[in-house]
Amino acid sequence: MKRLQETTLLSWKDSGRRKPLIIRGARQVGKTWLVENVLAGEFENFVKIDLEKRRDLHVYFSGTLEPETILGYLELSAGRIIPGKTLVFFDEIQACPRAIMALRYFYEQMPELHVVAAGSLLEFAFGEISIPVGRLQYLNLYPMTFYEYLRALGKAPMAAHVMKNQAGVAPHIQQMILAELKNYFFVGGMPECVQAWYDTSSMLEAFKVQSEILDSYRDDFSKYTPRVDTNCLDAVFLNLAQTVGEQIKYTRLNQGHTSPTNRKAFDLLVKARLVQKIPAASPSGLPLGATANQKKFKTAMLDIGLLQRLCQVPVEMELKQKDLLAMYRGKLAEQFVAQELLALQDTSLYYWAREVKGSNAEVDFLIVCNGSIYPVEVKSGASGSLKSLHLMLKTFPDCPGGIVLYSGDYKELPDQKLTFLPLYNVSSLCGLNPISERISGSLPAF
Repeated sequence: MKRLQETTLLSWKDSGRRKPLIIRGARQVGKTWLVENVLAGEFENFVKIDLEKRRDLHVYFSGTLEPETILGYLELSAGRIIPGKTLVFFDEIQACPRAIMALRYFYEQMPELHVVAAGSLLEFAFGEISIPVGRLQYLNLYPMTFYEYLRALGKAPMAAHVMKNQAGVAPHIQQMILAELKNYFFVGGMPECVQAWYDTSSMLEAFKVQSEILDSYRDDFSKYTPRVDTNCLDAVFLNLAQTVGEQIKYTRLNQGHTSPTNRKAFDLLVKARLVQKIPAASPSGLPLGATANQKKFKTAMLDIGLLQRLCQVPVEMELKQKDLLAMYRGKLAEQFVAQELLALQDTSLYYWAREVKGSNAEVDFLIVCNGSIYPVEVKSGASGSLKSLHLMLKTFPDCPGGIVLYSGDYKELPDQKLTFLPLYNVSSLCGLNPISERISGSLPAF
């Protein structure tokens, strides 16, 4: 397995401005694997402290947070820790919030020591402590992109084509990649699922792993604070999966509970990084977040494979579909694009909805490139209706052009200011570079 974040992680190791690093992401997206298989090999010694399993070690963080004192205790059970030669890894750090607080002192008093931490449900732990502003760095990790999936399956040449400008890729190759994308729609990007598919060539084995992951997420529901009825959380989780790409109304998420309760459940799922909120925004200017309407939004799930398993999509029937955009009423295609954009851009997502009473004009996504805003539409066929896209381009003439992702080959329609790309080619939108610098020193987003 090769992850796009490997280069960024190794750059952090050698940076003169290095701070303790927290790798954030939902459970089982590969955070621990990335540290153990990429970063650990760069050091003479590797010390891993799993703070969820080793709750007996929490007492070392209950008093002073002086690094030398803490390391003195940890060395008794973990072995010698030498700055510059040892990588210290605090796994599942959310289980001990004071360990997160201690990281600021590692930066201030022992900057030569390489310290990395990882955890799921971190946002809940952040709510319990005073976050050390400016003294930590963050790296967000998502499920494997389609590019990473192809690399993991040993299909590096195909993966290379995914990243290219498709104007130079032969149509028959584009169709081969689209055929492989159909498998990704059901296997998804959770590393263990991809491993099961690679080892057995059986989707049923991948589905078993997906079910296990979903069960582990449901087990986590009881850990959410403030707590919400787990039945409500489960119902909202399922409903969100079934309504990907649709505008969300809290009252419709779960008939058995009130709108405020459903909203609380929704917010917790977003906080746990199982769901991504995508607000409507105006393409009238930048930043898009300044015009975002937090009351008008749609959602994307963490992973396309988990989505189809949660919804019990009839795989045998859907695999027979020739058009990827027709599968599961187009929801899998829109989920795929959202998932790729999140992983490749690592920024908030937005879409456009016309602010006129009675209008249902919408464009699936808005992206920013070189200071300009581009609308992105996920559509079935090159001749399908694109009324909303044309309307947006007419209403906001400063937008240079529109992009249509579909189950066909690359083509340009300059007279309509449109570029058509095969669905898998999300990475080429506005020259996205998936191996760009990702480590941020900003505060966690809630």
